[in-house]
Amino acid sequence: MPETEAASRLAAQARLEALSFKDLDAWANDDHAAAFKAFLRSCRALDASAAELRPAQAPERHLVAVCREALKNENLSRPEARRFFETHFQPFAVIPHSGNGFLTGYYEPEFQGSRTPDSRFKVPLLVRPDDLVTIAPGETLPGIDKGLQAARRTAKGYEPYPDRAAIEDGALGSLAKPVVYLREPAEAFIIHVQGSSRIRLTDGWVMRVAYAGRNGRPYTSIGRVLVQRGEMDLETMTLEKLMGWLMSNPGPAKELMRQNQSYIFFREADELAPEDGPIGGAGFPLVPGRSLAVDRSLWAYGLPFWLEGELPFTLERSEPLRRLMIAQDTGSAIVGPARGDFFFGSGEEAGTRAGLLRHTTRFVVLRPKAQP
Repeated sequence: MPETEAASRLAAQARLEALSFKDLDAWANDDHAAAFKAFLRSCRALDASAAELRPAQAPERHLVAVCREALKNENLSRPEARRFFETHFQPFAVIPHSGNGFLTGYYEPEFQGSRTPDSRFKVPLLVRPDDLVTIAPGETLPGIDKGLQAARRTAKGYEPYPDRAAIEDGALGSLAKPVVYLREPAEAFIIHVQGSSRIRLTDGWVMRVAYAGRNGRPYTSIGRVLVQRGEMDLETMTLEKLMGWLMSNPGPAKELMRQNQSYIFFREADELAPEDGPIGGAGFPLVPGRSLAVDRSLWAYGLPFWLEGELPFTLERSEPLRRLMIAQDTGSAIVGPARGDFFFGSGEEAGTRAGLLRHTTRFVVLRPKAQP
């Protein structure tokens, strides 16, 4: 999206208040070298894409210039990394016109699965269909409402893509090609929400699946629906409790999950090493504790964000969150100027912590200074 269009969208939703780094609580205590390493991942991608993309798609020019400076000094100590951010960026508090900043968490789950269906494994994750067209932020297609982010290409033109219920009922026909089969619909749903997974196959091999597209329909939080119905209490809800409810109530769970019209398609990510995080929206492996999902229609990938809030360990115990993170992913539920998703990593413990994080948080964006 052109920078001017993103700026006008942002201005309609929030104001930016210029700060100094002294205004950031505990700024000096963070591990800036760790943040800088995550930033370098974005920089390599931005530097490579700047020469390849059309001008309308090109990344923010000032950010690319800062990245090229960063790539000249890849091994910085913590004090050096801190000076780099302070030299090349200006912090701005993101103040929404309505509401407050809000942070949730996500992770890469692991489930059992099979490449072929059988009596145990019969719930598919689907590959991206050939007729799916993703609509970029700010782009429009004839016959498609502005609120939709994908369309179906037909011989007569474009039409809205089927929603979750229609896809599950067979609307894609022969285009519904599975990449892997799981045991439970609830497991597949969680992978749809998280956008990636490790699948432990019946032969012991661990398969990685990554986001490959979505049907562009709006996202609905089924956890919020359960709270509104009085089935669960928001303060004590965890991912484990949600999964337990879905698996214990298969009939109502099917109806509930279909209230989320959004549907995700996947690919096998065989390029990933076991130690790599999942692929984020920016196109490279995410970094636990440093990668942040943001609203891609408002913010450029690669922008650093300083977060001030709480980071829970359990329902009863948390620690202050004072951390520099890098915008490297997005998600259908991540909408708004001060809305983020904190990537915790892979596995059960990461999932537990991710499910606990739904806290009001202060967002400060570090905007690149114009380079000489």
